[in-house]
Amino acid sequence: MMRTRSTTLIAGAAAAVVALGLAGCATSDPTGSGGDAGESITIGSFAFSESEILAEIYAQALEAEGFTVERSLNLGPRQTTIPALEDGSIDLIPEYNGNLLSFYDDANAARTTEEVDTAAASVIPEEFQLLASSPAEDKDAYVVTRAKAEEFGLSSIADLAKIEPFTLGANPQFTEFSYGLPGLADVYGIADVAFQPIEDFGGADTVKALVDDAVQVADIYTTSPDLVAKDLVVLDDPEHIIAAQNVVPLINRSAYSAKLEQVLDAVSAKLTTDDLIALRERVEGSEKAQADVAAKDWLTEAGLI
Repeated sequence: MMRTRSTTLIAGAAAAVVALGLAGCATSDPTGSGGDAGESITIGSFAFSESEILAEIYAQALEAEGFTVERSLNLGPRQTTIPALEDGSIDLIPEYNGNLLSFYDDANAARTTEEVDTAAASVIPEEFQLLASSPAEDKDAYVVTRAKAEEFGLSSIADLAKIEPFTLGANPQFTEFSYGLPGLADVYGIADVAFQPIEDFGGADTVKALVDDAVQVADIYTTSPDLVAKDLVVLDDPEHIIAAQNVVPLINRSAYSAKLEQVLDAVSAKLTTDDLIALRERVEGSEKAQADVAAKDWLTEAGLI
């Protein structure tokens, strides 16, 4: 698994699947023809705010084009969402191409967006379909402070050789992941690294350790609002040890229509990683905006509604 957030959400998944069995089953077009104004579709999301925001963006974009949309949000991890998509409880969910690929093939070697998209499309169930992926990515990243980057000329992971030895802060499993310490040593030749386990998956404790210089490098997700709030620098990964994690619509083919694809392709073409940072800041930060409000504002600014 390339990313660990979803694995923390497994508890209670079985109960959620049972609850989903009665929800939304009548919303998919049983003929699979679709595409007419007024077509009904049920959109799901994972149980974290970014996924809820993305689901709202998809929902409101489709509603603006005449679709009738039901929402089934905050479902849980893939152990819940995949069965829901299979049984028709939901028809569509915003996914992450790298994590989806690893869910079905955890030994895959795909890394770039194109490689991951192609590989994922080849391993998902036949009744599923991936639409065009967006430039927006939410994935692990090697991060340093702006001061450290400017002092030592750090712009890529390879540049970390300039500050060896250093301490890296990340969740405990980072010592085992191919994109963690093993990849850092094997691919970039950077092995003189002390490791500080921090169990908040790039959250506030990890950010504080980095800003306080308790660690000099940290694993923080690329859509974290703290990247902007704390003026942190995401290091480039020219060797692609961290697989692509582009946001991509995953649908049950029975809900497919050319109109749906057109609407969601337009959304994906506009959506960027910076947009996700800003959207998360609005919802998770001091403003505490509702996901539907933040989604509507983004769609309006993007000229999509």
